[in-house]
Amino acid sequence: MAPAPLFASDDARILDRIRKGDEGALADLYRANRRPVAALVRQHRGTSEDAEDVLQEAIVVLWERVKTGRFEYKAKLGTFIYATAKNIWIRRLARSRREPAAAEGNGENPGIDPDPLEILMDDEETRIVRNALEKLGEPCKEVLLLFYWEELSMEEIASRLGFANADTAKSKKYQCKKALERLLEGALPRYG
Repeated sequence: MAPAPLFASDDARILDRIRKGDEGALADLYRANRRPVAALVRQHRGTSEDAEDVLQEAIVVLWERVKTGRFEYKAKLGTFIYATAKNIWIRRLARSRREPAAAEGNGENPGIDPDPLEILMDDEETRIVRNALEKLGEPCKEVLLLFYWEELSMEEIASRLGFANADTAKSKKYQCKKALERLLEGALPRYG
């Protein structure tokens, strides 16, 4: 019997399990992402039941993309699921706002009234940061994504990007973060 393959991360193991059709991976993803998605939905006037539905839908999106080969691993799976859940919830809020009479008529969450300004600000802030990261270019973009999104250690970043050691990676991260902050000055309130 061949030895089990070595994986660089839990995400790689989960992706491999999904590709093999292991539905137990769904339960693992559900458990790992339940709290952050529930907090997101409740923070934006949803219920625990709404959070369960949104999380399940986000996991199904991931499952289908992986199985059809359309999934690109650019961030941690938890980040992908959270972002997908956020988009699903925003669409539901927008839909419920457009159809308030229908929601009130059947007893479904008549109190949901999304704050469109908040939704726009979140989307706009994401776009601004994304554009700033693109302007930074490589290796800064990659250093910051590996540290903040994939939560890799300085040692792992140094190894992956071919830096001499963790101190070099740490110094580069500091320089890149400062460069990003300069790009964001005036564009985002907290940096202005």
